Amino acid sequence: MVRRQARTKTSLEKGGRIAFAESAAEIGRCHAVMLELRPQHPRRAQFIRQVQRQQKEGFRLVYLEAEGDVRAVAGYRFLDLLFSGRTLYLDDLVTRAADRSRGFGGRLFDWLVEEARREKCQAFTLDSGVQRFDAHRFYLLKRMKIAAHHFTLSLET
Repeated sequence: MVRRQARTKTSLEKGGRIAFAESAAEIGRCHAVMLELRPQHPRRAQFIRQVQRQQKEGFRLVYLEAEGDVRAVAGYRFLDLLFSGRTLYLDDLVTRAADRSRGFGGRLFDWLVEEARREKCQAFTLDSGVQRFDAHRFYLLKRMKIAAHHFTLSLET
């Protein structure tokens, strides 16, 4: 496994900053916001351990912080796929409910698109639950296309 170099925080022109959550403390700061999208991870300590496990497989967690508060969080990874080439796959993107429609999610999304370009990706992809109509409107406004259906089979008994 190739270990990536630590990244420094990035300033945003319109206020706030985007930072990589790499330490347990930084990951923990993202928990409350991520919980709004992923309620199946109610315990902060378990969330931190889960993210750390995923990070060993290339997962990256970033957050947008403004005025000392985490406002939006994203989790992503890079994949090499036959159908799309080098791809930034966006696992999670969530803006704190109190901060929606304030531009935080849009700025984080735009940063992710630029990250994909910096990493020489040919594609930027994500899956979104069929019930997430507001998220779909957001992605369509960001010029994304609905290009596939995602099928799943639960293997839990």
